[in-house]
Amino acid sequence: MAEAAIALAPGVWRIPTAPFDLVNTFAFAEPDGAVTLVDTGLRGAPARIAAGLAAIGRSPRDVTRIVLTHSHSDHGGGLARLSRETGATVAAHEADAGYVRRGERPPLDPSTGLGRMLSRGSAKAFDPVDVGHVLHDGEVLPVLGGLRVVHTPGHTPGHVSLLHQPTGVLITGDSIFNVLGLRWPAKAFCTDVALTRRTAHVLGQFEYRVAAFTHGPHVSDNAREKVRAFLTAAARR
Repeated sequence: MAEAAIALAPGVWRIPTAPFDLVNTFAFAEPDGAVTLVDTGLRGAPARIAAGLAAIGRSPRDVTRIVLTHSHSDHGGGLARLSRETGATVAAHEADAGYVRRGERPPLDPSTGLGRMLSRGSAKAFDPVDVGHVLHDGEVLPVLGGLRVVHTPGHTPGHVSLLHQPTGVLITGDSIFNVLGLRWPAKAFCTDVALTRRTAHVLGQFEYRVAAFTHGPHVSDNAREKVRAFLTAAARR
């Protein structure tokens, strides 16, 4: 049976919300008991998130902040329920905040056939949620000693990755997946495929010891070197 919560570093946890680690939420647990969540999975994820919090001695009532990496249904599906149950402040990048408030996904790249087809349907992604904290590139959130916001647009206009420098944990968001190996997100679900791949290269420039992915298991063995190798090889293709 899969673990409800997996330790990445002191106070930093990965909570799988779908089988085979296909979708992850992250929890930052402060010594005073407060919790910051990163992403909320699909609509049914709150139950798994509650189980993950219970496994680390916390509960949804301890959640004071929810950071959304971007406005897609597999990241914000549980957002409305969790924000309502916890009263937590919701944070999203300024370029995605409007979509979160409307419960919409941003436009899809028209260069792919599937992207064009999906664009003809509804942009509804999840129930609308108020954004109480608008994020900006380079901002350092007061989360367990400092969580840096890294704007990595392309997958969505306001997509962010997050670097927790005190513990050396990088959350890539959907800039890079780790599903059957490191790979790019599916083109059809990106707002701008080329920009996604261009901005992801900044992730090779930081120092970290754990690479944590919103899709797939984390990497703690030579994480930075593996991310840089993927980015270097991808740039040659």
